[in-house]
Amino acid sequence: MLARLRTLARTLKADLHALSVAARDPRTPWVARAVAVLVLAYALSPIDLIPDFIPVLGYLDDLLLVPAGLWLARRLIPPAVLADARAHAAAHPARLPRSALGLALMLLVYAALLAGLGWWVVRRAHAGG
Repeated sequence: MLARLRTLARTLKADLHALSVAARDPRTPWVARAVAVLVLAYALSPIDLIPDFIPVLGYLDDLLLVPAGLWLARRLIPPAVLADARAHAAAHPARLPRSALGLALMLLVYAALLAGLGWWVVRRAHAGG
């Protein structure tokens, strides 16, 4: 079981590296590039949607959101581009660092979600009162 988890973690890391290469490839459509950037920003951001110190739920977002985002990005990237990106990532292994840009992007996403929630609460309060 532990060996399987290690293999899965290595595969996930390699896929994230390949995704970062594919996101910079000019052959990648803009929608796939946007999804890839969001997935990378979330995966490399030092903050999570649900903090890791919350038992079970803290790691659940990492176990579900990152693989789901990778799946979607892989579906949107042309197969030839993805194959080239995987080959490049395998030939040039790199450690994926924490990303300050990812942190900034995720903070913007969180701010937008909070603003939307605040707008919804205010509208509900005015509609009910």
